[in-house]
Amino acid sequence: MQAETVLDGDVLVILRHPPHGSSWLREGLDAALVAAAFGQAVSLLFQGDGVLALLKGQGAGPLGQKGTSATLDMLAMYDIESLFLDATSLARLGLSTETLQLPASPLEPPSIAALIAGHRLVLTF
Repeated sequence: MQAETVLDGDVLVILRHPPHGSSWLREGLDAALVAAAFGQAVSLLFQGDGVLALLKGQGAGPLGQKGTSATLDMLAMYDIESLFLDATSLARLGLSTETLQLPASPLEPPSIAALIAGHRLVLTF
């Protein structure tokens, strides 16, 4: 994807943690939903182990920790449709875009830098 097509957003939420083991991912998704509810244009970038949040068929984690599948399904209801992922992380984890629950555009490092620079507020979880 060209860097020019990912610029000029209000809020970018970067999700770097896996779906289970901590509350970082859930808190990041909640922040995105709140920002969108207040009329902000929200984009999501999944990096590192955060890419795992997009895998199809996720259930509850250890000790009954809720999965993020239902929250991901709600993104479109909040007009959060700009989903991006780190292509390097996708390859490192041995995944492909076909294994993901939602369509997300893979970005290489130069495009990731442009994506970040194109948002007035960046939140990292």
